[in-house]
Amino acid sequence: MAARRTTDGGGDPEPTGTPGPSVHIGTVSHSAMAFGSGSTASTVNHTTGAVVDDPVQRELLAAVRALRADLERLVATAGTEILDAELVAAEDEITVSGAAGPARLERLRAALATAGEWVGALGSGVAVAELVAALTGG
Repeated sequence: MAARRTTDGGGDPEPTGTPGPSVHIGTVSHSAMAFGSGSTASTVNHTTGAVVDDPVQRELLAAVRALRADLERLVATAGTEILDAELVAAEDEITVSGAAGPARLERLRAALATAGEWVGALGSGVAVAELVAALTGG
């Protein structure tokens, strides 16, 4: 009769001298794994970005989104395309980090100026311009 050893998991003993399966898994994160016949695995990502704690940044985010919606109704120009790209970048920065940084605000201010006077005719454009001015101190 062959000697038997118990597996690490407390399962059925295996005969000694018989190599058992060997699995090595390094670091795993944000994943799901399943092993064995009929196994299943699933994972759901609940990441939603940063929390925007600053009420002025929340207001800026809402104004940026409103201006982007207003831009969709206008005929695109080089200036509006530049502005839209800066609005997208500002929205991403706010939602990822919780705030638009000084460099982003300066680029947004420049894009507002490049887009032309019509931005001042849009309520959303005025709101973004005023919030950028408030956040940059001028």
